[in-house]
Amino acid sequence: MKIKEILTKKEGGKLFLLGNEAAVRGALESGVSVASTYPGTPSSEIGDVFYKIAREAGVYFEFSSNEKIALEVSVAAAATGLRSFVFMKHVGLNVAADSFMSTVYTGVRGGMIVLSADDPSMYSSQNEQDNRIMARLAGIPLLEPSNPQEVKDLMKFGFELSEQFKIP
Repeated sequence: MKIKEILTKKEGGKLFLLGNEAAVRGALESGVSVASTYPGTPSSEIGDVFYKIAREAGVYFEFSSNEKIALEVSVAAAATGLRSFVFMKHVGLNVAADSFMSTVYTGVRGGMIVLSADDPSMYSSQNEQDNRIMARLAGIPLLEPSNPQEVKDLMKFGFELSEQFKIP
């Protein structure tokens, strides 16, 4: 798959994408303004794609010093009304947990997606962790796509849900 196709292919066209690439496409189709991350498997490819196309797409993209800072970059953007997207590996949400939980209470104005790339079978990670419990603990909705098409489609739905309820 050519990375540029994620940016240039017309909406409604067909692309063969991995789930991480579909997340980028869904964010772009949803009008994301800010994307941030601390790289780590299994979410690394999302950052790799954003790094290559962000400038041309008109998206501010940042590789942050850690997951907490990445989350706070996206929170700041969403607090001002911009759509933002933060993504990290499963154990990265542990690092960002304090800010993550607080953001639910402070709220956001622009849509904000927090993508936690879990690896419950330890296929590509150092430990096994299931972050679905984190959404329940925070009191926010959890969207769980099962294929790349759902990843792309749920990005748009997630932004709309976030803006409706003013939470990530």
